Amino acid sequence: MNTYQLEIACFNLESALIAQSNGADRIELCANMQAGGTTPDPETVKAARKQLHIPLYVMIRPRGGDFVYSDAEFEQMKSEILQFKTIQPDGFVFGILNADGNINKPKNEALIALANPLPCTFHRAFDVVGDVFRSLEDIIDCGFKTILTSGQAQDVMQGLAVLTTLSEKAGNRITIMPGGGLRSSNCRALKAKTNTGFYHSSAITDGSETANGDEVKRLKENLQ
Repeated sequence: MNTYQLEIACFNLESALIAQSNGADRIELCANMQAGGTTPDPETVKAARKQLHIPLYVMIRPRGGDFVYSDAEFEQMKSEILQFKTIQPDGFVFGILNADGNINKPKNEALIALANPLPCTFHRAFDVVGDVFRSLEDIIDCGFKTILTSGQAQDVMQGLAVLTTLSEKAGNRITIMPGGGLRSSNCRALKAKTNTGFYHSSAITDGSETANGDEVKRLKENLQ
C-alpha cells in the first residue's frame, strides 16, 4: 500500500479549516477535548460542512467517561445520527461497549443501520476492550469500516506491537487507523511497521485545542 491518508481530529471549526488547508485528507469533528471528544454542536457541523471540501466525519458520543450507555443515551445517539445525516457528513465515529468490556453488537449495528449508507469508524473505545482480537472480529461483523486505536497503549508507539498484529489480522476487511500520540516525529516509524492506509492525529502541539498547520503539513509529508 502506498497511498497513506491523514485524518485530523478537530475540536473546533478553526482546526478543521487549518487541517484542510495544510493537506489533511479527512476531518473527525468533535467537541470537548478534555473528555476525549464528544458529539459536536450541530451549528459547528453545519459550518464545517459548508467550508470543507474534504471528507467530514462526525463523532457521536453523548458524554466523556466510559462507553457503556444508558437507554436514554443510546436514544440520544440515534437521534443525533439522524439529525446530522441531514447536514450530509461523509461518515460517523462512535463505539458502544457492554459492561464486561466486550462490543455491544446489537446497539452498534443499530447505529450503523441508521447511518447507512455512510461509513462508520469504531473509535478509541477499542482501547479498553477486554479481548482485542475477538473485538476486532465483532467490529467487522457489525459493519464498521475503520477502527481508531492506539493499540490499547498510552500512545501509538507503545501500542506498536498490537497495532502491527491488528493490521495483519484485519487484512483488507477493515482499516486499522493508528491514533493517540501520533506526531510527525513518529509517524514514519509507525508507517514502516503497520503499513495501514489511514493515520489519525490532532496535530495539536502547544497545549491549545487548535491544530498546528505546520504539524499537519509535516505529518502529511512524513506519511508519503
